[in-house]
Amino acid sequence: MPGKTIKIPASEGGEFDCYLAMPDAREPAPAVVLACAVHGVDKDLRTIADEFAAHGFVAAAPDLFWRTIPVPLTRADGELTTKRSQPRPEKIKTGEADLADTWEALRKLREFNGRAAAMGFCYGGPYAILGPKRLGYAAGISCHGTRLQDYIGELDGVTAPVCIIWGDQDNQAPPEVLDAYRAVPARHGNVELHIIPGVKHAYMMPDAGAAYDAKTREFSMARALAILGGLRGGGAAMRKAS
Repeated sequence: MPGKTIKIPASEGGEFDCYLAMPDAREPAPAVVLACAVHGVDKDLRTIADEFAAHGFVAAAPDLFWRTIPVPLTRADGELTTKRSQPRPEKIKTGEADLADTWEALRKLREFNGRAAAMGFCYGGPYAILGPKRLGYAAGISCHGTRLQDYIGELDGVTAPVCIIWGDQDNQAPPEVLDAYRAVPARHGNVELHIIPGVKHAYMMPDAGAAYDAKTREFSMARALAILGGLRGGGAAMRKAS
């Protein structure tokens, strides 16, 4: 069943949209929080959320870049539209509060077992590290993440499972970044790294056109589902009383 968009109060003021897809499950289930790219929660991300819910998991996709300023653009047909500006690192920092607020909202759901993974795409990728590092998330998954070179040091002290997946043709992950991360699993046994030959940035998203790679998307979903499966259990005792 398709999800719905809800409003989550922001602890720093205001509120933001969050697409929430719920499973048809008898027991409380783990959650996956999908950390979006700068353009927000689009059809592709909602489809991913619905897919996780169909597999029996709570899925939430908050708009972590809702504060990002829209930039006016003129399309080829002359129509005026807008596109969000690319966030600087401080925007990723600001989004941490929203990821924490999403966690708090989930903890009030009786369907949630109290254990969640942060799964990020593009500029949402760093939250796969930041979520387990300091926001209470039980796992992190990054698919074609951007700016992960700024967060490699944040892996120190993280014991939760972290999965990072890139294509070796990703223009947001140049060779020096891939090489730096190739050395990580030897130092951190909780981190798994997959670099897929011939795959480009945004491979998870059908709307990315030629960059979309169905086989790598299937692999990424399988890894995410396996990690989420390891978060089952917990139950009501792990949820915050509403």
